[in-house]
Amino acid sequence: MNARIRIAALTSLTMLVALIVASTYWQAWAAPDLANRSDNSIQQVSEFTIDRGRIFASDGTTLAKNRIVHAGGQTYYFRRYPLGSLTAAAVGYATQTKSRAGLESSANDYLTGADQTLAGTFKQIGDRLLGSTIHGSDVYTSINLRAQRIATQALGSNCGAAVALEPSTGRVLALVTKPSYNPNDVESHYNRIGKITSPGCTPTSPLVDRATQGLYPPGSSFKVVTAAAALDSGRFTPTSVFQDPGYCIEYGQRVNNFTNHDQKGPEAFGTLSLATGFTDSVNSVFCNIGKRLGMHNLMNYARRFGFDQKPSIDLPSNALAISGLYQRSHLLSPTQEIDLGDPGRVAFGQSLLLVTPLQMAMVAATVANNGTEMQPHLVDRVRRSDGGIVRIKPEELAQPIKPETALELTQMMESVVTSGTGTAAAIPGVKVAGKTGTAENGTGQPNTTWFISFAPADAPRVAVAVVLQNQTGTGGMTAAPIARQIMQAILSSAPNSNS
Repeated sequence: MNARIRIAALTSLTMLVALIVASTYWQAWAAPDLANRSDNSIQQVSEFTIDRGRIFASDGTTLAKNRIVHAGGQTYYFRRYPLGSLTAAAVGYATQTKSRAGLESSANDYLTGADQTLAGTFKQIGDRLLGSTIHGSDVYTSINLRAQRIATQALGSNCGAAVALEPSTGRVLALVTKPSYNPNDVESHYNRIGKITSPGCTPTSPLVDRATQGLYPPGSSFKVVTAAAALDSGRFTPTSVFQDPGYCIEYGQRVNNFTNHDQKGPEAFGTLSLATGFTDSVNSVFCNIGKRLGMHNLMNYARRFGFDQKPSIDLPSNALAISGLYQRSHLLSPTQEIDLGDPGRVAFGQSLLLVTPLQMAMVAATVANNGTEMQPHLVDRVRRSDGGIVRIKPEELAQPIKPETALELTQMMESVVTSGTGTAAAIPGVKVAGKTGTAENGTGQPNTTWFISFAPADAPRVAVAVVLQNQTGTGGMTAAPIARQIMQAILSSAPNSNS
C-alpha cells in the first residue's frame, strides 16, 4: 500500500510541476513573444486587463498612467499621458489599435510585470487563475523635465531635434524631436496627428523621432571625429601646420572652405595649426587630414564611436537609425566605402555621410568622459509591484580614443566656444566645449545646422547635440544658442537627480 501511495504521490507531484512549468512558460517567458504577434487579438485585449506600470520623469512627475474603464463586468486599464507631446519621443504610446512605441514598447516587460522574480511569477500565475488583477512595474526614467521643456521651447517651430546625455553614466537627460505629437491622440484621434503642420518642415512626420531616426549630414560637427582620428592615430598633433589657400584639391577639383551667404568667396587662412583650423572650422585643413588618413582609417575611427550600427539604447530597434555613409538610402559596407567614399569631403561631414543627433551626442559625451563611451539609457530604475527595486547600472560600451586624445580635443573644443565659431554657446562662469556644424545641401538650398557640446569642460555633467533643418544661418548662429539653454538647464539642476 505504501508503495502505491508513493507512486501516486510522485505522479501527482510530477503533474503539478509540469503544470507550474507550463504555466510559467506561457504566462511569463512566452508572453512577450505572444504579445508581439499582430494576429493575437486575445492577448491584445487581455493585456489591457493588466494594471500597467506607470512611467515617471527623474523628479517623480508622471509621464504615463492608467485610465480605468469598467465594461462587461471586466476592468480595463488604458493609457493616459499627462504631459502630452512633451515627452512623446521617449515615452511613446501603448494602444489597442496602434500597438506600442517608445519606452511603452521597449520597457513593456517591466510595465506588464513580465520581468518578475520567480516568486513574483508564481504569484502572477495564482492571480490569473483566481481572476485577480496583475500589477505591472513602475519605470523611472532619467528625463530631466526642466531640460526637456527648455529644449522643446528653444527648438520652437523648427524641424529638428536635441539630445542631452550625462557623459559619465550615459543617462539620457533630454530627448526632443520637433515637430512632435500628442500620444493621447493615437488611439481615438489619430487624424489629428496627420493634420499637424510646421512651417518649413516638409514632410512634417511628427511620429518620426528625429533624435534617433533622423539622418542628416553632420557638416563640421563631424570634425570632432576626424580630429579624434588624426590625434589618436599619432599622425597629427594640435600644432601640426597646414597651408590654407581657401580650398584643398580632391580628385583634381577644388573643395572650398565654407562661405557665408554674405561673403563673395571662401575665406583663406594661410598658415595655421590643426588647433586653429578646428577653432575656425577650416574645411581645407580637414579635407587634407581626410586625404592623409584615407577612407578606411577615417571610418574605422567613426565605427569606434558607434557608427555603422544601431545605438545601444533602451528604445525599440525600429526607432533607431544607423549613422554612416549612405548612397540612395543604402548603408555602405566598409568595402563600398573605399570604392565610393570621398575622404576629403567626409572629413568635414559632407559627401555621403549621414548621422543621427543621438550618435553625435554620444560622440560629444565620449570626449567629455575621457574617451570612454557609455551606453545611453532612459530607464534609471524599476519598482516592482512587490516593492522590489531593479536599478540600471551604467555600462561602458567602448574606449574609442585615449584619454590624452580626449583632453586635446576638449581643449580644442573649448577654443571653439571662447574664440571660434561657437561663441553663442558660452555660459558665464562655466567652461564650455563645443563644435559647430553647417552642412550645405546644394546651391540655393537651406542648410542643416548643428552644435555638439559638453559642460563644464573641466568636470562634464552634460553633453548635448542639436540639429536644425532648413536654416539660412550657421550652426553657431542657430543651434549653439539652443545647446547653451539646454546645458544651463541641466547645470542648474541637482547633480544625478534620479529621485
